[in-house]
Amino acid sequence: MSSAPARQRPVIEVDVVMRREPVQGPMARWQAWRWVLADVMLHAAPEEAALLVPDEAHEPQAVEPIDAGSVSDGRQHWLHPRFRVELFRDDAEGYMLNLESPSPCFWVMWRAEDDRLLDGEPVAVPQVVTLSYHDAGRWLDAQERVDQVAAPPEVVDWMRAFVDATYVPEPKKRKRPESFRPLTDRFGQPVRVSTDKRRGGSGEEP
Repeated sequence: MSSAPARQRPVIEVDVVMRREPVQGPMARWQAWRWVLADVMLHAAPEEAALLVPDEAHEPQAVEPIDAGSVSDGRQHWLHPRFRVELFRDDAEGYMLNLESPSPCFWVMWRAEDDRLLDGEPVAVPQVVTLSYHDAGRWLDAQERVDQVAAPPEVVDWMRAFVDATYVPEPKKRKRPESFRPLTDRFGQPVRVSTDKRRGGSGEEP
């Protein structure tokens, strides 16, 4: 008897566009160019992406933006295709935190690689794309380069449907009473507590 196939995680594929632009101002004396994340575009929706064989090469290609006037200052755009973005059940909180932000977004971790040069300078190469707030935080803690760009509405709706189906808030832990905490008065001085019943002139107090 054969076992049932493992259920595939929800996935989409996206294309990442990096932009090389001239540095302005005094910094230009030390650095002529800089790389920034220009866009993350949906390449394949969930139904289509689930059927595609992953492409690990992400071979970049030079592209021109729709607004041709934006390249007059020497800016160049490079498209890195087919990054897979999967949703993991054990990171549902990370997606929920993204959804609660003012602008839900993609995060892209990228590195300047010396083995790919443009005009003798390293090229910015995306490494991984995520929708998880937790992933982005870990990368930043590791001193990686991380940029973000707003996710399109269809991706936000897809992520929200996943969170609604999988996210379960952790129950709040009850704080144990501090039974052995020493009593003090308002001046911080120790307070003595007597267990003897007090007696008054009218008899024994309850």
